[in-house]
Amino acid sequence: MKTTNSGSATYEGLGKDGKGHVSTGSGALAAQPYGFNTRFEDAPGTNPEELIAAAHASCFTMALSFKLAEAGFTDGRVVTSAEVTLEKEDGGFTVTKSALSTKGKVSGMEQAKFEELAADAKANCPISKLLTCEITLETSFEG
Repeated sequence: MKTTNSGSATYEGLGKDGKGHVSTGSGALAAQPYGFNTRFEDAPGTNPEELIAAAHASCFTMALSFKLAEAGFTDGRVVTSAEVTLEKEDGGFTVTKSALSTKGKVSGMEQAKFEELAADAKANCPISKLLTCEITLETSFEG
């Protein structure tokens, strides 16, 4: 199986004064504003790191859901957040970390098994494999 997805961005003007818009091929995001002010000054809109955080959280959560189903569990809930850190290094910027925090509630499961499957999902979800920065995982579990 293979899928190809797309996104696009436009940036009008240059540097700090420029204004951009980002869209996804599916239309889930359509001309969402982004720029220096949304990335570094908390202006309304999005930024690349926020989009990566959403992608990582959603990819990991889906991967963990599939790991739980493969382990024979049929009822539960997984909620994940991701915080992506952008730091200035050597005259440029680098994404240095993606911190995942996940909470699970799975009927009939023990916490140790949840943590094992979460670690596997962290290591093997496609977005984790894409990122070369530090990826951390904090789990919380209700049996």
